[in-house]
Amino acid sequence: MYRLLFSLVLCRFDAEAVHHATVRLLAVLSRLPVVRKAMHRVLAPHDPALRVSAFGVHFPSPFGLAAGFDKDAACVEALSALGFGHVEVGTITAHAQPGNPRPRLFRLVRERAIVNRMGFNNSGAHAAARRLRRTRGVPVVVGVNIGKTKVVPESGAIDDYVTSAKELAPLADYLVVNVSSPNTPGLRDLQAVERLRPLLAAVKEVTDATPRRTPLLVKIAPDLADEDVDAVADLALEMGLDGIIATNTTIRHSGESGGLSGRPLKKRSLEVLRRLRARVGDRLALVSVGGVEDVDDVWQRLLAGATLVQGYTGMIYGGPLWAYRIHRALSRRLLRHGASSVRDIIGRTAA
Repeated sequence: MYRLLFSLVLCRFDAEAVHHATVRLLAVLSRLPVVRKAMHRVLAPHDPALRVSAFGVHFPSPFGLAAGFDKDAACVEALSALGFGHVEVGTITAHAQPGNPRPRLFRLVRERAIVNRMGFNNSGAHAAARRLRRTRGVPVVVGVNIGKTKVVPESGAIDDYVTSAKELAPLADYLVVNVSSPNTPGLRDLQAVERLRPLLAAVKEVTDATPRRTPLLVKIAPDLADEDVDAVADLALEMGLDGIIATNTTIRHSGESGGLSGRPLKKRSLEVLRRLRARVGDRLALVSVGGVEDVDDVWQRLLAGATLVQGYTGMIYGGPLWAYRIHRALSRRLLRHGASSVRDIIGRTAA
């Protein structure tokens, strides 16, 4: 039914307008306790076999929503109620900013992909912190993804990230330093190890000082050369980070400028995951994102060594019950393979 609705109605409207309408609807659902609790009871993952722990945080399942959908932490409860095992909000910047000029979000329906050049449009760290302080009516693991404010020069990037971290790290189950979006000028240059080290050190000082030590991860681009992937992995181990999220969108595509997500990213995202697993083993939590469409993709990423898997574009084409269907199929597959827990299969093909 959703596919019919998408092909006949939704795809005829501007992609960003549909996105904003969806977030507003979910924000309303987040404020309706009876509805969200009923949805959570039916759609959220409750199978004990799906439970997994990463960097000291307990997740009801390994599959969650990647950053980019809920940029302002407006609807985390509704997204949890739809079945996501965790919700990563953002990217959030220290200061509110409108993002890049519209149009800036484009569907590539045949490729099951999206191109965006949003530019970190969000209401800023202070506004997001205010929302995250609200009492949650349903359980939800929330990661917070932070990036650089566009108008801040590169020389001020560290202070800018630290400002966001001070606001948001105490409220996050884990914090992500995003240096891999292609839509903020100069941001990807921060992935170079000599520039990344002082940035991560400054943010880590903040996360280490929170009352329960907020786990810190870094998100990297799929367009890094293999030797640069290795260098970031080595740096993460050296600095005692808690994990790496691989990967962000790619700029290696034709058509509209911006970052490409969805099916075309599947192959490279899996390659980067396997390279990271070979480099770090199980010493870091690896979060795989990029081209995840169904339970086969989730299963493959777990076997390759991901502790957690994320998706976003797949929901655009799969509809609101996408996460619920993946979790139901994942539970069945575990049973079929005689695995009592998802933990039993993580890294099986990487061993």
